Formats: sequence, C-alpha cells, structure tokens
Amino acid sequence: MLELKEIKKSYRVGEIETKDLDGVSVAFREKEFVAILGPSGSGKTTCLNIIGGLDRYDSGNLIIKGKSTKNFKDADWDAYRNNSIGFVFQNYNLIPHISIVANVEMGMTLSGISGEEKHRRALEVLKQVGLEAHLHKKPNQLSGGQMQRVAIARALANNPEILLCDEPTGALDTATSVQIMDLIKEVAKERLVIMVTHNPELAEQYADRIIRFADGRIVSDSHPHQERPKSDQFHLVKTSMKFITALSLSFNNIRTKKGRTFLTSFASSIGIIGIALILSLSSGFQIKIDEFQTDALAEFPVLITRSSSEIDMETIQSKSEDNFALMTGTAEYADTDEVYLYDPGETMKLHTNVFSDDFISYIQAIDSEYCSAIGYARMVAMNVVRKVGDTVQPAVLPMLGTSIAGSSKSGASITSMNGIGLYSYPETLDKEVPDYLHKNYDLLAGNYPEAVTDIVLIVDNRNRCAVSVLSDLGYTVTGEDGQTLESIPFDEIVGTELKIVSNNDYYVKTDVPGAGSVYLPSQDYEAMYASDDSLTVRICGVLRQKSDTLISMLAQGVIYSDELVSMVAERAAESDIVKAQREADYNIMSMEPFESDNDKNNMLSYLGGDDTPYIIMMYPTSFESKNEVLSYLDAYNKGKSEEDIVVYTDLAESISDLSSNIMDGITIVLIAFASISLVVSLIMICIITYTSVLERTKEIGILRALGARRKDITRVFDAETCILGVFSGVLGVAIAWLLTFPANAIIYHLTHLGGVACLQLTHAIFLVLLSTVLTMIGGHIPAWMASRKDAVEALRSE
Repeated sequence: MLELKEIKKSYRVGEIETKDLDGVSVAFREKEFVAILGPSGSGKTTCLNIIGGLDRYDSGNLIIKGKSTKNFKDADWDAYRNNSIGFVFQNYNLIPHISIVANVEMGMTLSGISGEEKHRRALEVLKQVGLEAHLHKKPNQLSGGQMQRVAIARALANNPEILLCDEPTGALDTATSVQIMDLIKEVAKERLVIMVTHNPELAEQYADRIIRFADGRIVSDSHPHQERPKSDQFHLVKTSMKFITALSLSFNNIRTKKGRTFLTSFASSIGIIGIALILSLSSGFQIKIDEFQTDALAEFPVLITRSSSEIDMETIQSKSEDNFALMTGTAEYADTDEVYLYDPGETMKLHTNVFSDDFISYIQAIDSEYCSAIGYARMVAMNVVRKVGDTVQPAVLPMLGTSIAGSSKSGASITSMNGIGLYSYPETLDKEVPDYLHKNYDLLAGNYPEAVTDIVLIVDNRNRCAVSVLSDLGYTVTGEDGQTLESIPFDEIVGTELKIVSNNDYYVKTDVPGAGSVYLPSQDYEAMYASDDSLTVRICGVLRQKSDTLISMLAQGVIYSDELVSMVAERAAESDIVKAQREADYNIMSMEPFESDNDKNNMLSYLGGDDTPYIIMMYPTSFESKNEVLSYLDAYNKGKSEEDIVVYTDLAESISDLSSNIMDGITIVLIAFASISLVVSLIMICIITYTSVLERTKEIGILRALGARRKDITRVFDAETCILGVFSGVLGVAIAWLLTFPANAIIYHLTHLGGVACLQLTHAIFLVLLSTVLTMIGGHIPAWMASRKDAVEALRSE
C-alpha cells in the first residue's frame, strides 16, 4: 500500500516536482493538485484522478493502462471513477435518506448493472464487511465504525481496480480504527489501495510502499517502481443514471421532509385549483348549454328565405378595427369642418334565392332519416268571416308578415326571423313517426288536426293567449263593464267554425272616374258566408308546448297546415282580382304605382296569385343530423353560378357559436387571472429547489465521486421537481374536485341547475401534466446549477 502524506490543494503548476518517479505521472489542473499515480507492491502501474474531472491541462499527462487521457472528456472521467476507483472517505459520505443497501447499490446503478445483480452484490459486500445484521437500517442508525464499513462496502461493490482511502480512520476511535485497517489490509490482497494519512505509525504498520510529501514536493519513495512501456489496454463502461433511479433518490429525500413538501405542494397547487375550478364550471356550463342546444336547437330549422343577406367580411373587419381603436383610445379623429357620408348597407350583400320547381322537388326528396319535416311560410292572405249568433262578421287568421313571436319553455317570446311569423306547421316527411304537433305539443282540449281544414289554437305554458288573437277571431273579449275578460272556456273555442271566402266573393270591382277600376273588400258578409265557394275551417283543438320541448318555431295563436294555404292559393289563382293585378303595373286596391317588380310579386302573393314559399324551413331529425341536411343543400349548389345558388341560414349553428364564443371568452379571461398564481408557483419552486440543492450539496459530491455525470445530477433535481409537480397537480385537482360539491350546491340553490361544476378527466390529467411541466421548468435552473458544482468543494460542505 502507499501513503500519500500531506497532500495539499491549490498548488500551482510548477510548485510540485514533475520528474518521472518510477513511472509515476503527475497531472495538474490550473490551481488544484489532481492526481497521483503509484504502482502497487505487485508491480501494477495505474493512474488516479482523485475526485473531479480534468477541465483542462497546462502540463503533464495521465497514462492509464497505456492510454493517454489528454483528450478525455468529463464523461470519460466520470466513467473512469465509476469503473476503476472506489472511495472511502474520512467522514463516510453516505446518503442519509436511503438505506445502507441502496447506498452500496448506487455506484452499480450508475454502471447500468441490473437490479437483481446489484442487489445480490450489495448484500454480498455488506456481509463481507460484517454488516449482514443491519441491512434494513439507514446510515443515521449506525455507529461510526459501521458507517465506515458501509463506505468500504460501497467502494468495493463495483469491484474497482483502485481503492482510495482518505484518512479512513480519522473519525474513529483506536479500537475501531484497528478493525477498519485490518479490513482494508484484507481488501488490499486483491486490488491496489492508496491511503492518505497523517499517521506515520499507521502507514508503517500497514503499507507496502510509502511516498512522503513535504511542502508540496515528493521527498521520498520507499519502493520505487520502474515503468515499462505497455500497449493500450484501457476500456470504460459509460455511466448513466436512469430517471427512475433519480426519482427514487428524490422521493426518499422528499419523504424525510413531509411537512415542507406538503406546504410547498399546497402553495404550488393554488393556481391549479383555480384553473381546475374555472374549467369545471366552464365545461359544466358548456355541457348544460350543449344539452339545451341538443334538445332545443334540434327543432330549429335550417332556414331558406327568398332574400338572404350576406355579410361583407372585409368591411366588417375594417369597422371592427375602428371600433376597437375607439374603445382603446387609439383612434385617429378627423380634423375637418365637413360631414362625410357613407352607406352602412355596404356591409351587407343582398342575395335572392330562386325557389324553382326543381329546387322545391329537390328538398322534398331529402332522406327522412336526416330531415323530419319541411315547413313553408307563404304570403297568401285568407279572407275570413265568422258567424257569431245571428251576425256574420269579419275575422282574421294571422299570416306571414303579421305580428310575431314564438313561444319558449319559460313562456317568454322569441322574435322570429326578420319579423315574420310562422303560423303554418311543417309537414312530416315520414308518415310513420309522430308529426310536428304531436311531437312538440300537448293536447289540452279537442283533437289534433286530422283534415286540411282543421286548425288549432296554441297557448303558452300558462294557458294564455293574446287578447288581439281571440278578438280577431270574433270572440267577445270584454265584459259588460268594458273590462277585458279574465278567461274564455276551452269548449267555447273548440268547434268554432270560420269561412275562408274566395276572392271573387270577397272583392268587389269598382270603377273610379278618371282612374280606372279598383278592387275593394265587400261589406256583404252575409253573402260571403252563404256562398258555395266559401271553404269552412274549424278550430279542432287547443294545444300547448310540451314541457320537454325547449323551443318551438310556431307562434302563439291560430295555427294551420301549409296544405290549407296552398289550397286557398290554388282557388285564388284564377280569380278576377288576381288576373287584373297581373295585367296592371300599379296596386289595384290602392291605385298606387309599384316601385319595383318585387312589390308587384308580393301583392300577387298576398292575393293568392303566387304560392311560391317566402320561407322554407327544413327540420333536422336531431342536432347531429343537421350536418347531413347542410351537406344535402351544399350538393344542390355544387357547380351552380353565384346567382343560382341557394343561400341558407343555420340558426342552431349561429346560436351555438355565439354561446360557445361567450363561454370561451369568459373562460380565457378567468384562466388568465388564475395563471398569475402559476407564475408565483414557478418562482417558489425555483427557490425551493435551490434550497434543496444547498441542503444536498454533499450528496452531489458523493454522486460525482461515484461517477455520476453532470446530466445525472441535473436529473436528480429534475426528478425532485417532477415529484413535487405531480403531487401539486394531483393535490390541486383533488381539492378542486372536492370544492365542486359545495359549488354545485350553491349554484343549484341560486339557479336550480344541477351538477354544473364538473371536472373532466381530460382536464384533470392536463392540469397534472401542466403542474409537472411548469414545476420542472421552475426547478431546472437550480438543477443545472447543482450539476456545475465542483465535486471536491461539494464533499467539503456540511
């Protein structure tokens, strides 16, 4: 054995004699004495880098088994320490938070030895040093001598060529020192042991060779060795630490600081809790909205009107930029004394849909699997009279263009499309399924329509109907005192008959001197009522929207079939007033000229001369099948010119997009505020990791001495932050999930909406991953700093 006596640090190059000493090569870093080589008593020649890697050389060169180390990288020195050097430190330098078996296994772990093999060898060397009875203990449960035995076992586990002992008995009493030296002497039979000591008696008693130093110079060598040239016999197994090993080391360290770990994780989880709750509420409300849309908007038709407005997106974008500039105070104001004119209508492009016979036939041929019904709204007026007692009086059936409101579940009104009312119910395509009225309306009195001439009265959820509707139908709505009646019994309404009068009976031709002929409504209601050409219709029932039907497109009031409107138009097509209107270029009822052909066409439609629909409504069978309906319409437009295409409006999509955009906007804003706490958490994790680096400085030195690479050290602390991130994320998600219960109770109490706060599994997983990634990012800089620590200085720290 060799004694390397009084080796001091921080010698500069040239302060130590660099002559060859029996093949002993000496290498230096700029400021630190790095290596001493010495042959063993058996004549082996080897080379030693005591602790750290060689950053650069100023002079000298190490030769290991015939291989120059001049171009060694840090990874090569790490591997050499792990493969060939075993360290026994004066202060043991065991990792306190793992077991003695794990301490012994650490060097083999870096060598890539399998778990089963390294455990077997660890037990074997621990038994060799007499610790088989203490395998389950941690270092702080052992005596000084036992801890030194663990250090020796760790040094031997990788079967090193050189065992370097730095004052191995310096911290032991005399009796224990003898036991340790006897053990080292036994070990020296199979490998070179280099021991550094200040005890000359110990060196004289156990050493085979003693090299003495004084003032940084070699002064004597008791057994000089003659170096002989040899071939390169050098071979290294690169070291590496798996991430699972780093996780295990970090987990054991964290486990010793449970309180601090919990508080750190809880503080880090606050941002996750906030975001999780926001996502829970957002997704929950979105689910409720989707459920509402699926149930309610499934009955929303795809709307096709004769005239359709298309938005000029470029103009709209320009206007939006101007509005944003006004809101943010960045708008430029014109400094002039003039008023500039512009047309707001420039943002809209008017497109006229052509409802040809081919198009009507095309939509009627759609598969009933995707489209349950098709409704039409026509501008055909119906001339109605009713006999009340002995008196015949005019009555009104509402038509397209009169006042309008559709009912909703709450009884509130929904303004219908473009101020146009829908008073004809759609025709169901599949006769084997319930029609629109059976599906969406409960029968309160009478029966559902069975004949074309059957009409129904629709009331709201409180059985209310507008006074004007019943008054127009000829019912007495005021009492003797002139006050509006509170109600009218169902049986006074059901069975009421009305007569739809033909145009020839309803309009009378009158010659106006100097102006020509004009047609005006007749006042002879008795004759109208008695005419054989009159069509009798009957109010067959009173209906009310079902409680599970959220939205219906039909207005409250009298509702009839589109077939009835077509029948009236067909009877009116050859009437005198229609023929006269076709020939005239003015309104034959008011004698006013038409401003456009469209005005004339509308007048003809009103009189029944044109029953072309003004609005077509296609009702999807479900919210999901709506896309099939849209694809069907798109197929019709394929290959057609811009003038011939049919533009449609997807009401459900418009409402759905609006609600989704609002919810997304609210969610983004709230998450942005909650994310501030994530930034704070990031800074806190950085500080906590740096504190952990300071606490584990010696462990860093131990790992480096055992051959751990810089990236392995980084990996250890990245693993620690990974564990903290996962725990923070899981804790935050768990707390947020628990908070959804009181949140749901409060929301239900306020709104009667149940189960709104709903944390989705995908959101939970995403938040745990987000917490992990952000925490690792926050801790990576301190982890990188840890990997750059000098191994010798790290081992000196306390």
